[in-house]
Parts: sequence; structure tokens; C-alpha cells
Amino acid sequence: MERDLLRQALSCHGPTLLSLLRTEQQDNPGFRGLLPPGGLEPPLQLPPPLPPPRKERRTDNVEIQHFIAKKADLLFSLSWKPNASTSSESKEENEDYYAVMPPLEQFMDVPSADRRELFFRDVERGDVVIGRISSIREFGFFMVLICLGSGIVREISELEITALCPLRDVPSHSSHGDPLSYYQTGDIIQAAIKDIDRYHEKLTASLNSSALPPSLASTKLGVISSEDLPLHYRRSIEAASSSETYDKLLHHSLGFANPAVVEFLLGKLGLSESNPPSLMRGLQSKNFREEDFASALRKKQSASWALKCVKIGVDYFKVGRHVEAMNEYNRALEIDAQNVEALVARGALYATKGSLNKAIDDFEIALENCPTHRNARKYLCQTLVERGGQLEEEDKLLNAESYYKKALNLDETFKEAEDALLKLRKHIQVILYFLLFT
Repeated sequence: MERDLLRQALSCHGPTLLSLLRTEQQDNPGFRGLLPPGGLEPPLQLPPPLPPPRKERRTDNVEIQHFIAKKADLLFSLSWKPNASTSSESKEENEDYYAVMPPLEQFMDVPSADRRELFFRDVERGDVVIGRISSIREFGFFMVLICLGSGIVREISELEITALCPLRDVPSHSSHGDPLSYYQTGDIIQAAIKDIDRYHEKLTASLNSSALPPSLASTKLGVISSEDLPLHYRRSIEAASSSETYDKLLHHSLGFANPAVVEFLLGKLGLSESNPPSLMRGLQSKNFREEDFASALRKKQSASWALKCVKIGVDYFKVGRHVEAMNEYNRALEIDAQNVEALVARGALYATKGSLNKAIDDFEIALENCPTHRNARKYLCQTLVERGGQLEEEDKLLNAESYYKKALNLDETFKEAEDALLKLRKHIQVILYFLLFT
């Protein structure tokens, strides 16, 4: 099981959940491996209690605790842990690969005391924080935090949370001089959390890259510009001034409209779209039929929708409304580009209007997708012969011959192509005779 995820659940639900886990997961080696020898003590090291006063947790979440305990092997499975590195998160965020939103609590009436309590509960060593220098002393400088640069996104700009960056954690920019002389009050600083005193709500930050976890090793620490601030923070400022709802901001986000957003987020989470995880044990099977996957079902839906358009187009064609018929055939092929019926119907319309080359292209694609389609083969042979006749009239006899041969290769019993080819060859013989003997 994933230790950190289980630790967070236990810190929220406490001993009651632990007791249920012991009952439900007693035969699970992954859970037993997290217990100390003998299994008498609580697993893991739970975070220290937060300072009083603290609201008592409600006791109406028993069903949630039972659900967590029963599904713990799935909920805390190691396979849920992202495989992708988080070092490029800021780049991905700024390029809007997905919908980057302000912290959710910005749109909710969450009291400042609760937000502060949650921040000190969740902040960890190595988290990246961003703040402004409020004062510089001989032993270091103090910074007031405005946002987080990694981990859980929180709305903290109004909470007046202060962090100390000691002199020993400020790298020198030259071999001589005071390292603090490089900084000024008001500078925006990006730093890493080094120490946390949750009880007294005190933080110590560092500008040394050694304070960062390996996944964030490439993060720039020190003075940054306002353009370097995380996109979620900049959007929170815009949201505060615009008073737009969360839903409107979400739908206006460029990343929300990214057609590849689902695939991107699945990749970030290390999940497979073709073999997605599920909390239903019956869906943990590896032997699903290919036609039951979403892509196959989506293909069937598209084919069905395209056929409806083809039917409407055929009705238009029968009453001579060729423009409307062509629009319906094109719409069908936008939905399902390989739809055989749409290709055959559009090819027939092209042939009717005299666009024989376009008709041949559609019939050939249809026949490639469905070699047994009778109408595709029949119409293609007829159109090839008709196009051969056009070329014959243009005295392009060899080209015409190739079209007749192609029709016979498709259907060697096609009498019209056989007669046309025989007639053409006699005509070529006559021409050759006059060229040779006159």
C-alpha cells in the first residue's frame, strides 16, 4: 500500500479507521507490511496533533470509514502513485495543458482560521513556497507567504503566514560580502520548506537546492519576477477582480478545451485509458473483450450516427436535392471518416454530377474498408468504364485501357468492361495498321 496516502486517511479519521482497517485488511500483506512487528502499535507515524482549540470532528462519517476500510487495498494501491516526474509541473501549468484553476476555497466561505489550520496540517518539508520579504535582519529575513509553488494548492495570500529564512540557508552570490545584501524588502522569493513547527505555526525556509526533494531538484530558488508566479495564483488574482463563478472560469480556461486533456491527465497519474483502474472488484479483471472498451463503443456510436446522416442524404438525393444530400454525406464522413455507406453514397453522387475521379476515390476507399461490399465494387467498375470512355474520346487510349483492365481485375465477369476493352484493342490495332502500312 502507498504509505503517504494511508497516513493522510488515518490522520483525518483517526483510531476508528485504524480499527476497521485491522479487521478488513488483516489478510492483506501490503497492510501488514506497514505495521510494526507484532502489529500492536498504530501503523506509520501519524502527524502530531494540531494546537487547540480544535473543532471536534463529526461522527457521522462511519459509512465513509467502512468504505475506506473495505476498499483500502484498491484506494491505497501503489499503482495509483504517479509515475511521471513533477519537476515540469510549472511548465505544464503555464502552457495550459489542462484547466489550471485558482484554489477552490477562494470560491467558498471557508473561515481564515480553518484555512490556516489546514495549511499547517498539510504542508511538508521540501514543499515550494512563494512570498514577499517583509523584513531583513542580521540572522536572516522574514517572508510573508502568498502562494504555494508545489504540493496542494491553497489560498493563503490573506493569512499572513510568515516563514524565516536563516542566514545559513541563504547562498552567497560572491566570495565576499553579506549574502543578505543581495535581497531587499518587497522582493518575491521562491523557497523550500526546511522545518515545520505545527504546534506553534512556525516555518523555516531555505534557498539551498538541497532542501528540495529529487522530483523538484530543478526548481529555481531565490528572487523571482511576477511573471514567474504560478498560473493558479495569477488566475486567483484575476478571479478576485472579476467575480466570475468557478464554473465560468473553468469553461473559459484554454486547458479545459484541450482535446487531449484526458490523455494528458491520465499520463500524469500513471493511469492507462485502455486498462483503467476501478474501485469495483468485478472490474479489476484483465480479460475484457476489446469491443467492450470505450474506443470500440465510441466507434459503434459514430457509425450509427453517420448512418443516420447517410439515410437523410439518400432521401435528399431521391428528390433531386443534391446539395443537401452532399452536405449530409460530408457530415457523415466527419463523424466517421471510414464509413463505407457514406463513401459509396457520396461516390454515387459524384458520378451523377460527372466528377468521376472523385467518385472513383470514394469507391476505392470504401472497397478497401469493406472488400465484400457489393455496391462499392459494382459502382467502382461502372465508373471506371465510364471514365475509360472519357479518356478514349480524348484519344488517351492507353490510359483508357488501364481503366478497363482495372475494372476487369475487380470483376472479371463484368461484361461492359470486357466489351469496352475488346473494342478499344481493335481500334488500337486499326490505328497501328494504318501507321505501319500507309
